[in-house]
Amino acid sequence: MNNFLLTLTTTAQAAGDAAANTANKPTGLFGSIWGILLIYALFFGVIYLIVIRPNSKKRKQEEELRKNIEIGDEIITIGGIIGRVVSIKDDSDTITIETGADRNKMKIKRWAVSSNETVRQKVETEMAAARSQKKGFLDKLNEKLESKQNEKNGK
Repeated sequence: MNNFLLTLTTTAQAAGDAAANTANKPTGLFGSIWGILLIYALFFGVIYLIVIRPNSKKRKQEEELRKNIEIGDEIITIGGIIGRVVSIKDDSDTITIETGADRNKMKIKRWAVSSNETVRQKVETEMAAARSQKKGFLDKLNEKLESKQNEKNGK
């Protein structure tokens, strides 16, 4: 009976030691501290690519738009006021615009400019001109056929 009790106690101690060893050791990649740090790094990387980077690009474009305002441009403010730029003061960062038929003048700050309609119209006309000049595959094929027919008729 003593042998049996001794065997039971040693088996129980061995099982307890084995359980303690496996409980203290991390298993796999996600059980270690490096795995957790990797998950956090991936999470912040995705957040940077989805949120922060597009916002910084948009902010740079808006700053570029505000720097390139010229006298005579038609602008829209963030409050929805549409006007034509009359004067620009770089030292105080203000713009004077004319609005309406009675040509009321208003002073606004550069940061209040939402869009430059003159630039947008220029870009749209340039794109329309490029589209009209751009020839498709069938247009080029028709030109080749016409040039071959002209060569045959000329010979």
